[in-house]
Amino acid sequence: MITTATDSSTNASQPASPVRVSIQGYSGAFHEIAARHCFREAPLEIVPAHTFEDLVEMVERREKADVGLMAIENTLAGSLMHNYKLLNESSLSITGEVYLRIKQNLMALPGQRIEELREVHSHPIAIEQCRAFFSRFPQIHLVETVDTAWSARNIRENNLKGIGAIASTLAAELYEMEILAESIETNKKNHTRFLVLQGDEPRQAQEPEKVSLSFAVDHTVGSLYKVLAVLAAYNVNLTKIQSAPIIGRPWEYLFFLDFVTEGKVGHQQAIEAILPLTHNLRVLGVYSKGEHYDY
Repeated sequence: MITTATDSSTNASQPASPVRVSIQGYSGAFHEIAARHCFREAPLEIVPAHTFEDLVEMVERREKADVGLMAIENTLAGSLMHNYKLLNESSLSITGEVYLRIKQNLMALPGQRIEELREVHSHPIAIEQCRAFFSRFPQIHLVETVDTAWSARNIRENNLKGIGAIASTLAAELYEMEILAESIETNKKNHTRFLVLQGDEPRQAQEPEKVSLSFAVDHTVGSLYKVLAVLAAYNVNLTKIQSAPIIGRPWEYLFFLDFVTEGKVGHQQAIEAILPLTHNLRVLGVYSKGEHYDY
């Protein structure tokens, strides 16, 4: 079991071993910043993955990575449904979470000015978060790429003048880029939730426990309501519910649900209570509530 910053079980008498953390993206990506916060008590080895599929495969095989950190939802873009699907179909468990305030920055090679830029490259989500800023610069063409940090690295490695990137301050530092405008995202309450994924058997977290489930219900009136009513009776605090269509079964849905146990009733009792009301129920993880960081 990998210890995160929210755990208190680290044995200070033992030397810390490097944690191989797989992230989607490249050095300087927001995934890396979140990983640094989440595993700040141990040395890290960041293992880049080109796609989230690659990230999951790396952690499942345990050849290159011990743990994965995967974005699952954003306060502006909403849930990353593709990642929910990947998680549900994988053999991995959620063993932690971390929340990160996302600040987008416009950067370019040193000596460039915004008025000289012809293009700005970044991940499509980052671009969407900053469109209001670029409405003031109609000469700039926004170009979608695979990653925020990769965009900055590509400009540096190829000495691309007249082209900027939207990325983190860490990316600007790593690739020696000059920040032309800070925090250019339209909405300043821009946060992303990341999940810690491991192939280990999940251990019990300290209270308060957070539990993530997936399940289906009968396609009948009130079937979901019955599940939620039982959970309410067991005094759990529902923090997230998300539905996804079940392929091949039109208008039927798989539900992803997060809750925090409150009071004297444990999470296992609540799960056992709703088991007869659900189909294919899977416990995706039991873990401590994540901390929030402003980067």
